[in-house]
Amino acid sequence: MHLHILGICGTFMGGIALLARALGHQVSGSDANVYPPMSTQLEQAGIKLMEGFEAEQLQPAPDVVVVGNAMSRGNPAVEYMLDQGLVYTSGPQWLAEHVLQDRWVLAVAGTHGKTSTSSLLAWILQEAGLEPGFLIGGVPENFGVSARLGNPPFFVVEADEYDTAFFDKRSKFVHYRSRTLVLNNLEFDHADIFDDLAMIQRQFHHLVRTVPAQGLIICPSRDQALDEVIGMGAWTPIERFDPIEETDWHGVNATPDGQAFDVVCDNKPQGRVEWDLLGQHNLANALAAIAAARHAGVPPSVSIAALSSFKNVKRRMELRGEVAGIRVYDDFAHHPTAIETTLDGLRKRVGEARIIALLEPRSNTMKQDIHTGRLSGSLEAADRILLFAPQDLQWDAAAVMAPLGDRAEVFQTTQGMVERVKAMAEPGDHVLVMSNGGFEAIHQRLLDALQ
Repeated sequence: MHLHILGICGTFMGGIALLARALGHQVSGSDANVYPPMSTQLEQAGIKLMEGFEAEQLQPAPDVVVVGNAMSRGNPAVEYMLDQGLVYTSGPQWLAEHVLQDRWVLAVAGTHGKTSTSSLLAWILQEAGLEPGFLIGGVPENFGVSARLGNPPFFVVEADEYDTAFFDKRSKFVHYRSRTLVLNNLEFDHADIFDDLAMIQRQFHHLVRTVPAQGLIICPSRDQALDEVIGMGAWTPIERFDPIEETDWHGVNATPDGQAFDVVCDNKPQGRVEWDLLGQHNLANALAAIAAARHAGVPPSVSIAALSSFKNVKRRMELRGEVAGIRVYDDFAHHPTAIETTLDGLRKRVGEARIIALLEPRSNTMKQDIHTGRLSGSLEAADRILLFAPQDLQWDAAAVMAPLGDRAEVFQTTQGMVERVKAMAEPGDHVLVMSNGGFEAIHQRLLDALQ
Protein backbone atom coordinates (compact mmCIF):
# COMPACT_ATOMS: atom_id res chain seq x y z
CA MET A 1 0.00 0.00 0.00
CA HIS A 2 1.19 3.52 -0.83
CA LEU A 3 0.44 6.20 1.77
CA HIS A 4 1.01 9.87 1.11
CA ILE A 5 1.04 11.98 4.25
CA LEU A 6 0.11 15.67 4.11
CA GLY A 7 1.95 17.52 6.88
CA ILE A 8 4.48 14.74 7.40
CA CYS A 9 7.14 16.67 9.30
CA GLY A 10 5.18 17.26 12.49
CA THR A 11 6.18 15.03 15.39
CA PHE A 12 2.95 13.06 15.37
CA MET A 13 2.61 12.65 11.60
CA GLY A 14 6.31 11.87 11.28
CA GLY A 15 5.73 9.11 13.81
CA ILE A 16 2.82 7.81 11.77
CA ALA A 17 5.11 7.72 8.73
CA LEU A 18 7.74 5.70 10.60
CA LEU A 19 5.15 3.21 11.85
CA ALA A 20 3.68 2.80 8.35
CA ARG A 21 7.12 2.21 6.90
CA ALA A 22 7.87 -0.36 9.60
CA LEU A 23 4.70 -2.19 8.57
CA GLY A 24 6.14 -2.46 5.06
CA HIS A 25 4.12 0.21 3.30
CA GLN A 26 5.44 2.61 0.67
CA VAL A 27 5.35 6.05 2.29
CA SER A 28 5.77 9.51 0.85
CA GLY A 29 4.83 12.87 2.25
CA SER A 30 4.82 16.60 1.85
CA ASP A 31 5.10 19.57 4.17
CA ALA A 32 5.59 23.32 4.02
CA ASN A 33 8.92 23.10 5.79
CA VAL A 34 11.07 20.03 5.30
CA TYR A 35 14.15 20.26 7.50
CA PRO A 36 16.22 18.25 10.00
CA PRO A 37 16.00 16.49 12.33
CA MET A 38 12.62 15.09 11.26
CA SER A 39 13.46 15.17 7.53
CA THR A 40 16.68 13.26 8.22
CA GLN A 41 14.90 10.66 10.33
CA LEU A 42 12.24 10.11 7.67
CA GLU A 43 14.61 9.96 4.71
CA GLN A 44 16.80 7.45 6.54
CA ALA A 45 13.70 5.27 6.84
CA GLY A 46 13.25 5.34 3.05
CA ILE A 47 10.43 7.89 3.00
CA LYS A 48 10.25 10.30 0.04
CA LEU A 49 9.69 13.93 1.09
CA MET A 50 8.37 16.83 -0.99
CA GLU A 51 8.42 20.53 -0.16
CA GLY A 52 5.10 22.39 -0.26
CA PHE A 53 1.60 21.17 -1.10
CA GLU A 54 0.92 20.74 -4.80
CA ALA A 55 -1.67 18.68 -6.66
CA GLU A 56 1.09 17.03 -8.68
CA GLN A 57 2.39 15.40 -5.49
CA LEU A 58 -0.72 13.22 -5.51
CA GLN A 59 -0.14 11.99 -9.08
CA PRO A 60 -0.27 9.06 -9.57
CA ALA A 61 -2.84 8.65 -6.85
CA PRO A 62 -1.65 6.94 -3.65
CA ASP A 63 -3.82 4.23 -2.13
CA VAL A 64 -4.66 6.54 0.75
CA VAL A 65 -3.88 10.10 1.75
CA VAL A 66 -3.26 10.58 5.48
CA VAL A 67 -4.15 14.16 6.35
CA GLY A 68 -2.45 16.01 9.19
CA ASN A 69 -4.49 18.32 11.41
CA ALA A 70 -2.53 21.35 10.21
CA MET A 71 -4.12 20.91 6.78
CA SER A 72 -7.15 23.07 5.99
CA ARG A 73 -9.58 23.71 3.16
CA GLY A 74 -8.04 25.85 0.45
CA ASN A 75 -4.75 23.99 0.54
CA PRO A 76 -4.04 22.99 -3.09
CA ALA A 77 -3.27 19.38 -2.22
CA VAL A 78 -6.38 19.07 -0.04
CA GLU A 79 -8.60 20.58 -2.74
CA TYR A 80 -7.18 18.23 -5.37
CA MET A 81 -7.65 15.25 -3.04
CA LEU A 82 -11.32 16.13 -2.56
CA ASP A 83 -12.00 16.96 -6.22
CA GLN A 84 -10.49 13.68 -7.39
CA GLY A 85 -12.31 11.63 -4.77
CA LEU A 86 -9.10 10.15 -3.40
CA VAL A 87 -9.29 7.90 -0.37
CA TYR A 88 -8.25 9.84 2.72
CA THR A 89 -8.14 9.48 6.48
CA SER A 90 -6.63 11.22 9.49
CA GLY A 91 -3.44 10.26 11.30
CA PRO A 92 -5.22 9.16 14.51
CA GLN A 93 -7.77 7.15 12.53
CA TRP A 94 -5.05 5.41 10.55
CA LEU A 95 -3.12 4.68 13.74
CA ALA A 96 -6.19 3.20 15.40
CA GLU A 97 -7.09 0.97 12.46
CA HIS A 98 -3.63 -0.22 11.40
CA VAL A 99 -1.49 -0.26 14.55
CA LEU A 100 -3.60 -0.16 17.70
CA GLN A 101 -6.05 -2.91 16.78
CA ASP A 102 -5.52 -5.86 19.14
CA ARG A 103 -2.99 -3.87 21.17
CA TRP A 104 -3.15 -3.05 24.88
CA VAL A 105 -3.06 0.72 24.55
CA LEU A 106 -1.65 2.77 27.39
CA ALA A 107 -2.52 6.41 26.72
CA VAL A 108 -1.29 9.52 28.52
CA ALA A 109 -3.47 12.63 28.29
CA GLY A 110 -3.47 16.00 30.03
CA THR A 111 -2.44 19.59 29.52
CA HIS A 112 1.08 19.10 30.86
CA GLY A 113 3.51 16.21 31.13
CA LYS A 114 2.16 13.98 28.35
CA THR A 115 5.46 13.57 26.58
CA SER A 116 7.48 13.00 29.76
CA THR A 117 5.01 10.54 31.27
CA SER A 118 4.63 8.62 27.99
CA SER A 119 8.40 8.37 27.72
CA LEU A 120 8.73 7.21 31.33
CA LEU A 121 6.07 4.58 30.82
CA ALA A 122 7.60 3.28 27.58
CA TRP A 123 11.01 3.03 29.24
CA ILE A 124 9.62 1.19 32.25
CA LEU A 125 7.93 -1.36 29.97
CA GLN A 126 11.13 -1.66 27.96
CA GLU A 127 13.21 -2.32 31.07
CA ALA A 128 10.63 -4.91 32.15
CA GLY A 129 11.42 -6.80 28.93
CA LEU A 130 8.09 -6.06 27.24
CA GLU A 131 9.46 -4.13 24.21
CA PRO A 132 6.41 -1.89 23.80
CA GLY A 133 5.48 0.06 20.71
CA PHE A 134 5.07 3.79 21.17
CA LEU A 135 4.20 7.07 19.52
CA ILE A 136 5.34 10.06 21.56
CA GLY A 137 5.33 13.77 20.80
CA GLY A 138 9.02 14.08 21.54
CA VAL A 139 12.18 12.03 21.32
CA PRO A 140 12.94 10.02 24.49
CA GLU A 141 16.72 9.93 24.71
CA ASN A 142 16.66 6.28 25.81
CA PHE A 143 15.16 5.30 22.44
CA GLY A 144 16.39 8.02 20.09
CA VAL A 145 13.17 7.91 18.04
CA SER A 146 9.64 9.20 18.60
CA ALA A 147 7.83 6.09 17.35
CA ARG A 148 8.30 2.36 16.87
CA LEU A 149 6.05 -0.66 16.41
CA GLY A 150 7.59 -2.76 19.20
CA ASN A 151 6.15 -6.14 20.03
CA PRO A 152 2.53 -6.88 20.98
CA PRO A 153 0.60 -6.42 23.10
CA PHE A 154 1.64 -3.12 24.66
CA PHE A 155 1.62 0.26 22.90
CA VAL A 156 2.16 3.61 24.65
CA VAL A 157 0.67 6.66 22.97
CA GLU A 158 0.77 10.33 23.86
CA ALA A 159 -2.90 11.21 23.78
CA ASP A 160 -3.35 14.76 22.53
CA GLU A 161 -6.58 16.71 22.95
CA TYR A 162 -6.00 18.78 19.81
CA ASP A 163 -8.50 18.18 16.99
CA THR A 164 -8.04 15.31 14.56
CA ALA A 165 -8.35 16.88 11.09
CA PHE A 166 -10.35 19.48 9.18
CA PHE A 167 -13.00 16.82 8.55
CA ASP A 168 -13.00 15.39 12.11
CA LYS A 169 -13.07 17.96 14.89
CA ARG A 170 -12.99 15.45 17.72
CA SER A 171 -9.86 15.32 19.84
CA LYS A 172 -7.22 12.93 18.52
CA PHE A 173 -7.30 10.82 21.67
CA VAL A 174 -10.85 9.53 21.23
CA HIS A 175 -9.54 7.27 18.44
CA TYR A 176 -7.09 5.30 20.56
CA ARG A 177 -9.38 3.04 22.65
CA SER A 178 -7.01 2.93 25.59
CA ARG A 179 -7.16 0.16 28.19
CA THR A 180 -4.88 2.04 30.59
CA LEU A 181 -5.45 5.78 30.68
CA VAL A 182 -3.39 8.38 32.53
CA LEU A 183 -5.03 11.77 32.97
CA ASN A 184 -2.19 13.97 34.16
CA ASN A 185 -3.93 17.31 34.69
CA LEU A 186 -6.28 19.68 32.90
CA GLU A 187 -6.21 23.42 32.29
CA PHE A 188 -7.53 25.70 29.59
CA ASP A 189 -5.30 25.64 26.52
CA HIS A 190 -5.55 25.63 22.73
CA ALA A 191 -7.63 28.78 22.60
CA ASP A 192 -7.55 28.60 18.80
CA ILE A 193 -9.95 25.64 18.82
CA PHE A 194 -11.58 25.58 22.28
CA ASP A 195 -13.78 28.44 23.56
CA ASP A 196 -13.44 27.54 27.22
CA LEU A 197 -12.42 24.83 29.68
CA ALA A 198 -15.83 23.18 29.48
CA MET A 199 -15.28 22.40 25.79
CA ILE A 200 -12.03 20.62 26.61
CA GLN A 201 -13.63 18.78 29.51
CA ARG A 202 -16.29 17.45 27.16
CA GLN A 203 -13.59 15.99 24.90
CA PHE A 204 -11.85 14.44 27.91
CA HIS A 205 -15.11 12.84 28.92
CA HIS A 206 -15.49 11.41 25.42
CA LEU A 207 -12.11 9.81 26.11
CA VAL A 208 -13.19 8.48 29.53
CA ARG A 209 -16.22 6.91 27.85
CA THR A 210 -13.98 4.72 25.69
CA VAL A 211 -12.02 3.02 28.51
CA PRO A 212 -13.35 -0.49 29.27
CA ALA A 213 -14.62 -1.53 32.69
CA GLN A 214 -11.64 -3.91 32.99
CA GLY A 215 -9.26 -1.06 32.22
CA LEU A 216 -7.81 1.53 34.57
CA ILE A 217 -7.92 5.31 34.79
CA ILE A 218 -5.09 6.99 36.69
CA CYS A 219 -5.57 10.61 37.67
CA PRO A 220 -4.35 13.09 40.28
CA SER A 221 -6.12 13.47 43.61
CA ARG A 222 -6.12 17.27 43.41
CA ASP A 223 -7.37 18.47 40.03
CA GLN A 224 -10.81 20.01 40.08
CA ALA A 225 -11.14 20.17 36.30
CA LEU A 226 -10.48 16.43 36.00
CA ASP A 227 -12.75 15.67 38.96
CA GLU A 228 -15.52 17.42 37.06
CA VAL A 229 -14.75 15.25 34.02
CA ILE A 230 -14.93 12.08 36.11
CA GLY A 231 -18.11 13.43 37.67
CA MET A 232 -19.79 13.35 34.26
CA GLY A 233 -19.63 9.58 34.51
CA ALA A 234 -16.95 6.88 34.65
CA TRP A 235 -17.27 3.13 34.17
CA THR A 236 -13.68 2.17 34.90
CA PRO A 237 -11.72 1.67 38.17
CA ILE A 238 -9.77 4.77 39.16
CA GLU A 239 -6.44 5.07 40.98
CA ARG A 240 -5.25 8.45 42.26
CA PHE A 241 -1.76 9.87 42.62
CA ASP A 242 -0.22 12.89 44.27
CA PRO A 243 3.41 13.91 44.85
CA ILE A 244 2.72 14.76 48.49
CA GLU A 245 -0.72 13.98 49.88
CA GLU A 246 -1.65 10.46 50.92
CA THR A 247 -3.68 8.69 48.25
CA ASP A 248 -3.40 5.46 46.24
CA TRP A 249 0.05 6.45 44.95
CA HIS A 250 2.11 9.18 46.58
CA GLY A 251 5.65 10.25 47.33
CA VAL A 252 7.39 10.81 50.66
CA ASN A 253 10.85 11.85 51.81
CA ALA A 254 11.47 13.74 48.59
CA THR A 255 14.56 15.87 48.23
CA PRO A 256 13.81 19.58 47.55
CA ASP A 257 14.66 19.24 43.85
CA GLY A 258 12.70 15.97 43.41
CA GLN A 259 15.77 13.96 42.40
CA ALA A 260 15.02 11.31 45.02
CA PHE A 261 11.79 10.21 46.68
CA ASP A 262 10.10 7.16 48.16
CA VAL A 263 7.09 5.66 46.39
CA VAL A 264 4.12 4.62 48.51
CA CYS A 265 1.19 2.58 47.18
CA ASP A 266 -1.83 1.73 49.31
CA ASN A 267 0.15 2.90 52.37
CA LYS A 268 2.97 0.43 51.65
CA PRO A 269 6.47 1.61 50.74
CA GLN A 270 7.56 0.38 47.30
CA GLY A 271 11.11 1.68 47.02
CA ARG A 272 13.11 4.84 46.45
CA VAL A 273 13.53 6.57 43.10
CA GLU A 274 16.88 8.24 42.45
CA TRP A 275 17.11 9.84 39.04
CA ASP A 276 18.22 12.89 37.06
CA LEU A 277 14.86 14.62 36.58
CA LEU A 278 13.81 17.71 38.51
CA GLY A 279 10.70 19.03 40.19
CA GLN A 280 7.46 17.91 41.73
CA HIS A 281 5.79 17.76 38.33
CA ASN A 282 8.19 15.01 37.31
CA LEU A 283 7.63 13.25 40.63
CA ALA A 284 3.92 13.21 39.76
CA ASN A 285 4.70 12.00 36.23
CA ALA A 286 6.74 9.14 37.69
CA LEU A 287 3.96 8.04 40.03
CA ALA A 288 1.47 8.00 37.16
CA ALA A 289 3.85 5.97 35.00
CA ILE A 290 4.55 3.46 37.78
CA ALA A 291 0.80 3.03 38.38
CA ALA A 292 0.13 2.52 34.65
CA ALA A 293 2.95 0.01 34.37
CA ARG A 294 1.57 -1.97 37.31
CA HIS A 295 -1.71 -2.26 35.42
CA ALA A 296 0.30 -3.84 32.61
CA GLY A 297 1.80 -6.31 35.08
CA VAL A 298 5.09 -4.60 35.96
CA PRO A 299 5.88 -4.68 39.70
CA PRO A 300 6.59 -1.23 41.18
CA SER A 301 10.08 -2.37 42.22
CA VAL A 302 10.94 -2.98 38.54
CA SER A 303 9.54 0.41 37.56
CA ILE A 304 11.49 2.18 40.28
CA ALA A 305 14.71 0.53 39.14
CA ALA A 306 13.98 1.51 35.52
CA LEU A 307 13.60 5.18 36.39
CA SER A 308 17.19 5.36 37.58
CA SER A 309 18.36 4.85 33.99
CA PHE A 310 15.81 7.16 32.36
CA LYS A 311 17.58 9.84 30.29
CA ASN A 312 14.71 12.33 29.88
CA VAL A 313 13.24 13.64 26.65
CA LYS A 314 14.83 16.07 24.27
CA ARG A 315 13.73 19.65 24.93
CA ARG A 316 12.78 18.88 28.56
CA MET A 317 15.40 20.71 30.63
CA GLU A 318 17.87 19.49 28.05
CA LEU A 319 21.38 20.79 28.63
CA ARG A 320 22.36 22.06 25.20
CA GLY A 321 25.86 23.06 26.20
CA GLU A 322 28.19 24.80 28.63
CA VAL A 323 30.60 27.58 27.76
CA ALA A 324 32.92 29.22 30.27
CA GLY A 325 30.88 27.89 33.18
CA ILE A 326 27.59 29.16 31.70
CA ARG A 327 25.04 26.40 31.12
CA VAL A 328 22.36 26.72 28.42
CA TYR A 329 19.20 24.61 28.69
CA ASP A 330 16.30 23.99 26.30
CA ASP A 331 12.79 23.38 27.61
CA PHE A 332 9.41 22.99 25.93
CA ALA A 333 7.54 25.01 28.62
CA HIS A 334 5.06 27.38 26.98
CA HIS A 335 2.20 27.70 29.48
CA PRO A 336 2.39 29.56 32.83
CA THR A 337 1.97 26.35 34.82
CA ALA A 338 4.76 24.60 32.94
CA ILE A 339 6.98 27.69 33.08
CA GLU A 340 6.55 27.93 36.84
CA THR A 341 7.19 24.24 37.54
CA THR A 342 10.21 24.16 35.22
CA LEU A 343 11.77 27.19 36.89
CA ASP A 344 10.95 25.83 40.33
CA GLY A 345 12.77 22.59 39.56
CA LEU A 346 15.82 24.40 38.25
CA ARG A 347 15.88 26.78 41.19
CA LYS A 348 15.86 23.92 43.65
CA ARG A 349 18.73 22.29 41.81
CA VAL A 350 20.99 25.35 41.44
CA GLY A 351 20.23 27.08 44.74
CA GLU A 352 21.26 30.74 44.72
CA ALA A 353 22.98 30.61 41.32
CA ARG A 354 21.65 33.11 38.82
CA ILE A 355 18.97 31.96 36.38
CA ILE A 356 18.48 33.90 33.14
CA ALA A 357 15.16 32.88 31.56
CA LEU A 358 14.40 33.44 27.87
CA LEU A 359 10.77 32.96 26.82
CA GLU A 360 9.08 32.82 23.44
CA PRO A 361 5.25 33.04 23.72
CA ARG A 362 4.77 31.09 20.51
CA SER A 363 1.64 28.95 20.82
CA ASN A 364 -1.68 30.27 19.55
CA THR A 365 -2.93 30.41 23.14
CA MET A 366 0.08 32.27 24.47
CA LYS A 367 -0.09 34.85 21.69
CA GLN A 368 -3.61 35.71 22.77
CA ASP A 369 -4.41 37.69 25.90
CA ILE A 370 -5.46 34.61 27.88
CA HIS A 371 -2.63 33.72 30.28
CA THR A 372 -1.06 37.17 30.63
CA GLY A 373 -2.47 37.61 34.14
CA ARG A 374 -0.38 34.66 35.34
CA LEU A 375 2.71 35.10 33.20
CA SER A 376 4.85 37.42 35.32
CA GLY A 377 4.13 35.35 38.45
CA SER A 378 5.21 32.17 36.69
CA LEU A 379 8.62 33.75 36.01
CA GLU A 380 9.28 34.88 39.60
CA ALA A 381 11.94 32.24 40.27
CA ALA A 382 14.20 33.66 37.54
CA ASP A 383 16.73 36.38 38.32
CA ARG A 384 16.59 37.89 34.85
CA ILE A 385 13.82 37.48 32.27
CA LEU A 386 14.18 38.14 28.55
CA LEU A 387 10.85 38.01 26.71
CA PHE A 388 10.61 37.74 22.94
CA ALA A 389 7.71 39.85 21.62
CA PRO A 390 7.07 39.06 17.93
CA GLN A 391 4.94 41.41 15.82
CA ASP A 392 1.87 39.16 15.98
CA LEU A 393 1.79 39.10 19.78
CA GLN A 394 -1.68 40.26 20.82
CA TRP A 395 -0.79 41.84 24.17
CA ASP A 396 1.41 44.59 25.59
CA ALA A 397 4.56 42.72 26.58
CA ALA A 398 6.07 45.62 28.54
CA ALA A 399 2.91 46.02 30.61
CA VAL A 400 2.63 42.29 31.31
CA MET A 401 6.27 42.13 32.45
CA ALA A 402 6.02 45.32 34.53
CA PRO A 403 5.41 43.49 37.85
CA LEU A 404 8.90 41.96 37.49
CA GLY A 405 10.50 45.43 37.48
CA ASP A 406 13.94 45.83 35.99
CA ARG A 407 14.53 42.07 36.13
CA ALA A 408 12.51 41.75 32.90
CA GLU A 409 13.31 43.04 29.42
CA VAL A 410 11.33 42.79 26.19
CA PHE A 411 12.95 42.15 22.80
CA GLN A 412 11.59 42.34 19.25
CA THR A 413 14.44 40.26 17.81
CA THR A 414 16.19 37.12 18.95
CA GLN A 415 19.51 38.68 17.95
CA GLY A 416 18.91 41.34 20.58
CA MET A 417 18.37 38.61 23.16
CA VAL A 418 21.58 36.84 22.18
CA GLU A 419 23.58 40.04 22.51
CA ARG A 420 21.99 40.82 25.89
CA VAL A 421 22.84 37.38 27.27
CA LYS A 422 26.38 37.67 25.96
CA ALA A 423 26.76 40.98 27.75
CA MET A 424 25.33 39.90 31.10
CA ALA A 425 26.15 36.20 31.52
CA GLU A 426 28.85 35.19 33.98
CA PRO A 427 30.42 31.88 35.00
CA GLY A 428 27.98 29.92 37.15
CA ASP A 429 24.88 31.30 35.41
CA HIS A 430 22.10 29.04 34.12
CA VAL A 431 20.42 30.21 30.90
CA LEU A 432 17.01 28.58 30.45
CA VAL A 433 15.38 28.89 27.01
CA MET A 434 11.64 28.12 26.93
CA SER A 435 9.58 27.72 23.76
CA ASN A 436 7.44 25.12 22.01
CA GLY A 437 9.13 26.01 18.70
CA GLY A 438 12.57 26.41 17.25
CA PHE A 439 13.04 29.96 18.67
CA GLU A 440 15.13 30.81 15.59
CA ALA A 441 17.80 28.34 16.75
CA ILE A 442 18.67 30.68 19.60
CA HIS A 443 20.21 27.92 21.73
CA GLN A 444 23.19 27.32 19.47
CA ARG A 445 23.50 31.02 18.71
CA LEU A 446 23.79 31.66 22.45
CA LEU A 447 26.45 29.01 22.82
CA ASP A 448 28.36 30.42 19.85
CA ALA A 449 28.13 33.96 21.20
CA LEU A 450 29.39 32.91 24.63
CA GLN A 451 32.51 31.30 23.20
